[in-house]
Parts: sequence; C-alpha cells; structure tokens
Amino acid sequence: MSDDYYQDVLAQVAEHTRPHIGAGTVADYIPQLGGVDPNQFGFAVAAVDGRVYSVGDATTRFSMQSITKVFTLALVMSRRNHNVWTRVHREPSGSAFNSLYQLEFENGIARNPFINPGAIVVTDQLLSNTGDAFGALRDLLRTESGNPELDADPVTAASERDTGDRNRSLAYLMASFGNMRNPVPEVLDHYFRQCSITVSCEELALAGLLLARHGRRADGSDLLSRGEARRIMALMLTCGTYDSAGEFAFRIGLPCKSGVGGGMLAIVPGHYSLAAWGPGLGPKGNSVSAAVALEAFTDITSCSVF
Repeated sequence: MSDDYYQDVLAQVAEHTRPHIGAGTVADYIPQLGGVDPNQFGFAVAAVDGRVYSVGDATTRFSMQSITKVFTLALVMSRRNHNVWTRVHREPSGSAFNSLYQLEFENGIARNPFINPGAIVVTDQLLSNTGDAFGALRDLLRTESGNPELDADPVTAASERDTGDRNRSLAYLMASFGNMRNPVPEVLDHYFRQCSITVSCEELALAGLLLARHGRRADGSDLLSRGEARRIMALMLTCGTYDSAGEFAFRIGLPCKSGVGGGMLAIVPGHYSLAAWGPGLGPKGNSVSAAVALEAFTDITSCSVF
C-alpha cells in the first residue's frame, strides 16, 4: 500500500474518533495516572516491513501498564522448558482483573496471564528464568521499539507501590497455595516497575511487530515460534481487554491488549501492529477513544481475523 493510502486511512480514523476524545475517566486509583490530561489521542500503524504511520499525539509517552503483560509472557514462552501453564490457566475470567474471591476459589491458580494474579505469576517465572524480570522486559522493548532509552517512570512506579495492597494480597494468596517461586516483595518490585514503563504509540506499534511477524524480532531472529505467537494472540483476543473481550472481538475482530494508562495494542497477523492511546477509560477499564479508533480502522480497511 502507498503512503497516501495509509495517511488517508489515518485521517478517517481521526475523524471518527474526534467526538470521543476526552470521554471516560482516567485511572485515578493510581495517583500518577489520575493527573494525565484526558483530552489527548494518538494512533499509529506499523507495517511488517517497518514503515510507521501515525496521527494525533502518537509521540506522546504514556504508561504501558497491562500491555506489558503481552511481552513478559512472550519472554517466558520463549524459554522452551517453561512450566508456566501449570501455574496459570488460559480462560477468560468473567470477574474483575484483581478478584481475590476467584483466585481463592480456584486454589491460587489465576484464570489467565492477562489479569493481575496471572501476570504476577508470569513475572515470578520470568524472574526465575532471568534473575532480572524487569531488565529482561525493558531490554526487549528497547530493541523492538528502536528506543534504547525506553524505561520505567520512577514516579509512576512509586505510585504503583504506594497503592498496591490489592496486588500484594493476590501475590500472598498465591504464595499460600504454593504458586510463587520467589519472595513476594521482590516479584512485586519487578511487576510494578514493568507496568510503569512509558512508551509512545509509534514505539508500541513497532514493538507489537514481534507478534505481527509471528514471533520474529526486528533483527530477523526468532524469539517465538509461529505457534507460540499464535497462542499469545489467541489469549489477547479472548482475555486481553479485561471483562470486555467478547465486545472487542465483536466490534474490532483483532487480538487486543489494553492497559489502564489508556493504551491499546492490536495485531493484524502478517500485516500490521496498531497502537492507540486515549487516557479516558470506560467502565471495564479500556480506553474509550482507543477502542473507537481501532473499530474505525477495521471498518475502513476490512482488516480482521474473522
């Protein structure tokens, strides 16, 4: 496709999204996120050949939050001897992403790796694998995004720690069932810092090409097999947008992973990685404007896995 084609598509996406910019509520339960101006919106498309097209506030940095869970899972799955699927399931939760009740009812085994307890287990596994879970994730994102200075925001990380009692409860509950391998405070230090990594839409779209290329890294090497990349994208489709995965599959028809920082990553396998950002969240914790933008993109281009 020509550059003019992509610019026309992005102009249409921006036009569809404009009335929804600022809608929703910022994630004020994390104080640092609560101060973000909701009247911002960015959108970026990265093609598998590395070309990037963007519109709006696509170079403004935001907190990745739960979007990092995709990449920590990829790092764990790249270790062929991992046993993570004995410690976390692969089903939609149907409950809040930080539900203590569901976790206790299911004997300390989280429903999937994209809700908080499942992601904490994945971080725990990555820590056992590498000795530095946060460092391994940061290095991967730096390489794939092309930004060697990409890092966590220490103020956001501190804000996460100060308000992280629910995550501590989840981790200690899993530890009581024997489902933690490392000390809980150490694991949560890595977890809070990974969620606090900041990224722009353009950088996130480039990083997402890891999956759009079926597990192939920017340097041409394979981090994942094609089957492993497919399975991560399947989990994004079924579990990646908190308790709205069915609605997102219906509206957008792409594997998506959202974060309460307002970002959203979507993959068109073999073609594109899409990144959208708008700080205002709907009632289920997904960005209102990012969802509208991704739906507009799939409607305009007919790019969908269905």
